[in-house]
Amino acid sequence: MKRLGVVLLCASALAACVPAPVREADAVLLAAQAEREARLAADPAWQLSGRLAVSANGEGGSGRLEWRQQGEDFEIRLAAPVTGKSWRLRQQGGLATLEGMEEGALTAPDAEALLYEATGWRLPVQALAAWARGARAEGAATIEFGPTGLPALISQRGWQVEYREWDAADPARPRRIFARQGEDASVRLVVDAWGAR
Repeated sequence: MKRLGVVLLCASALAACVPAPVREADAVLLAAQAEREARLAADPAWQLSGRLAVSANGEGGSGRLEWRQQGEDFEIRLAAPVTGKSWRLRQQGGLATLEGMEEGALTAPDAEALLYEATGWRLPVQALAAWARGARAEGAATIEFGPTGLPALISQRGWQVEYREWDAADPARPRRIFARQGEDASVRLVVDAWGAR
């Protein structure tokens, strides 16, 4: 009986990793998604807490994540439980600042480029702010939907953004997001809690 429990637990874990079947976008699904995105855009102040894992060229890191967004401005805090290290990336008024690095605070006009130069992580920060809420970022994108009519996959800017779980809020928000750019870069985000600022 104990062995069966272990087998069932392993099977459940594997099933959780299997992507949901997808449906091609049609006019009805795209219209519902556009309405959902409009509702999300009408609420530009939001926050989430959860766990983030980033990998690039065989290097990576993970930790507890706190993300606060206010329109184009944001503050992202990541704390690694094993090493005790933490950093904060924030953007305000078009200027990005990265704190927590050995060389002190770093600033640049582009948050994504700043983070990549300092850590080697490819984290599409601006687009991820949209993808994290299950929306398309600015620019061309293709989208496929799951059985519930919510996005299962967004392909945009060279990234494949897969949605594995959604909450029951209105509008619904993702709980588990897996993003990949080719074979070299990946981002995994598990949202423990959503909130408003």
